[in-house]
Amino acid sequence: MSTYGTFTAPIGSRRAPALRTVGTRERRSHLTAPRVPTVGIDIGGTKVMAGVVDADGNILEKLRAETPDKSKSPQVVEDTIVELVLDLSDRHDVHAVGIGAAGWVDADRNRVLFAPHLSWRNEPLRDRLAGRLSVPVLVDNDANTAAWAEWRFGAGRGEDHLVMITLGTGIGGAILEDGQVKRGKYGVAGEFGHMQVVPGGHRCPCGNRGCWEQYSSGNALVREAKELAAADSPVAYGIIEHVKGNVDDITGPMITELAREGDAMCVELLQDIGQWLGVGIANLAAALDPSCFVVGGGVSAADDLLIGPARDAFKRHLTGRGYRPEARIVRAQLGPEAGMVGAADLARLVARRFRRAKRRRVERHERYERYVQARRAARDSA
Repeated sequence: MSTYGTFTAPIGSRRAPALRTVGTRERRSHLTAPRVPTVGIDIGGTKVMAGVVDADGNILEKLRAETPDKSKSPQVVEDTIVELVLDLSDRHDVHAVGIGAAGWVDADRNRVLFAPHLSWRNEPLRDRLAGRLSVPVLVDNDANTAAWAEWRFGAGRGEDHLVMITLGTGIGGAILEDGQVKRGKYGVAGEFGHMQVVPGGHRCPCGNRGCWEQYSSGNALVREAKELAAADSPVAYGIIEHVKGNVDDITGPMITELAREGDAMCVELLQDIGQWLGVGIANLAAALDPSCFVVGGGVSAADDLLIGPARDAFKRHLTGRGYRPEARIVRAQLGPEAGMVGAADLARLVARRFRRAKRRRVERHERYERYVQARRAARDSA
């Protein structure tokens, strides 16, 4: 994957595009999708990232803006998205827009049912944006778009049954079978982080106790480190010294960095997170039996410090171990841009309708010009 340009997005006054969307239905096969540039949008709790992506997954240009504060209305976030798309459209012939949203998206991929970091509650995001942009719009969950990108261009290429695990502040995920994202009856499949692995365990913001993401996620990693540091544990002296006693300054990337430098406590914490990761993956293998698990998200940057313990725990906890084929567990390849690339590629599936409508408009204009010229010629010869 190559990146040809990265800019800071100017967010200014809104512009009104001249055309409305011409279609939003997804075509079933990426093999029939037109090889045209599309825009992918990745919406998170802290940033909105937009990029123009070609048919081979290459990022031609990328923009980034801060996510408006979640206390603001959904309109503010939508304005930001529209500005980014219009900015990119000034320099690229954009044929469709795909959006990966950090939240639950309904089965029709129109409404964001719930977004924990934004004020979206049953928000008709696709229709609202389609009413303001001149190209088709597709909306999906960000883990689904990341999984699609890894399957098309990254660690999951060639796999026909793939499960994506995204480790960030929590755990998200997605399921792909035979080139199709499996979204479930109501569109919210893949919320693996809320499987209960420890009955009566740590309280989760979802309201339950013992959810998987309370034991294998960025939040779990930081929580354990802070608890040890706050207790002034001897094993935490390295990280206490690193933050100069300010326990609240401990972050996940810091723990990973210290682990790479050999800090014993940080290595152990990542091993613990990895072991819980392997337990959850073994449960998913029992239910879904995929050929490959792709582990992405910010915590996956720890690489073998995390993935190695996960593979070991997976083999210990897999049902029927020794008598069944074992799925591969690999780290995602596309990094933080996977969701954006996948959203753009999924949007390419609906771009054909836009191209056909555009061609019809051009043909109507050409017929009209021929008619005018014929009338003018007839008038001049009279």
